[in-house]
Formats: sequence, structure tokens, C-alpha cells
Amino acid sequence: MSDPVADMLTCIRNAVAAERAVVEFPTSKLRVAIAGALQRHGYIWDFEVVSAADDESKRRLRINLKYGPTGERVIQQISCVSRPGRRVYSSVGDIPNVLQGLGVCLLSTNRGVLGGGEAKKANVGGEVLCVVW
Repeated sequence: MSDPVADMLTCIRNAVAAERAVVEFPTSKLRVAIAGALQRHGYIWDFEVVSAADDESKRRLRINLKYGPTGERVIQQISCVSRPGRRVYSSVGDIPNVLQGLGVCLLSTNRGVLGGGEAKKANVGGEVLCVVW
């Protein structure tokens, strides 16, 4: 797997399209940090790191997806910005404004994975990982 972040976002996108309540994939520190940022911004209910049934050393990240009261999707669109062949970096003044504040861009900073507003408040820039709305 050359891009684990893109794989994670594709799994989430496919699960939302299929109206699944839970999605699971292999875990990493970056994936857990992205899930934490998605939870802080209200796009998922919660997440947990669980051990695989057959092997305790293989840990998986389980995300509980969020839907509205009548079943409408909370995550309308989720897409990668940076990829292994083309990294996209942003300074504090150039952090993208997604749908004029209705969405959020997630940045990998020296203070962890932050949303665009959080990064502006912390006065840090970083690599733009993805946009969500």
C-alpha cells in the first residue's frame, strides 16, 4: 500500500455510500490522529483501536460513522489533497477555506492533525491531508 491515508479515506467514502454504520481497516498513528480530528469536528461518532480476532498483534481501527436523524449523510464528500507523488503544504495564511467554512481541511502539523480553524488559532501550517464536507 503506497498511500495509507488515501486508502482510509476511500474506505470511509465507500462505507458512507453503502450506508454502513461501522468501517474497519488496519491502524497507524496517522490514521488514529485523522479519526480523532474527524470526531472533534463532528463527522463521525467515535472510533476505537481493536485487536484482530485471529492475531493479537494485528490491530484495526474501527470507526462508527455518523448519519442524520432521517438517514442523511454527515460526510457528503471526503477527498485527499496530498499524495505521495505530490505533497501539498500550506502556511497559516494560505490554509484553504472549505465551502466558506461549512467543511474542514485536515492538516498534519507539528502539533498533530488539526482542522483548518484549529491550525489558524495555533498559528501553525503544515501538510494538507484532506478536505471533508
